[in-house]
Amino acid sequence: MTILPDNPDDAASAGGTAPAGRDRVAQDAAARGIPIEIIERPNASSLEEAAALLGVDPSVIVKSLVVKRHDGTFLFALVPGDRQISWAKLRAAVGVNKLQLPEASLALEATGYERGTITPFGSTTAWPVFADERIAGQRIAMGAGEHGYSAWVQADDLVRGFGATLADISD
Repeated sequence: MTILPDNPDDAASAGGTAPAGRDRVAQDAAARGIPIEIIERPNASSLEEAAALLGVDPSVIVKSLVVKRHDGTFLFALVPGDRQISWAKLRAAVGVNKLQLPEASLALEATGYERGTITPFGSTTAWPVFADERIAGQRIAMGAGEHGYSAWVQADDLVRGFGATLADISD
């Protein structure tokens, strides 16, 4: 189920040429056969604040982190909100020696989303997805492509729909 508030300004907010972020998220999820629920919430200045607004533990919110490979390509690392990327574990899962978080402008360029709204759903480029194994079997909240919105999804559906690699990638 997807809930999208009516907003006649969507075209204007997206420059009139592309759907708003949450609409891209919903369209991509539907195309992948992944049920999601997008809810509006007050803007949050941190993951902890977003968790409080949603009434959940921070571990329920999954951070979608854009990670840059040495060759200039990117991937998504999905990590529970109460954990951090383990660089050694993620490098082992990806099979590379060097990974890094790009500057915010590069993350925006790579995905079409600002930090705090990033999600693999509707990304301007379909980068590979690596998800921490701790999300398996859970209903999670994540970025919905726009500030002030959260997307709820069954993690197993997300992993299946993206052909994601499920591995221990966090500490």
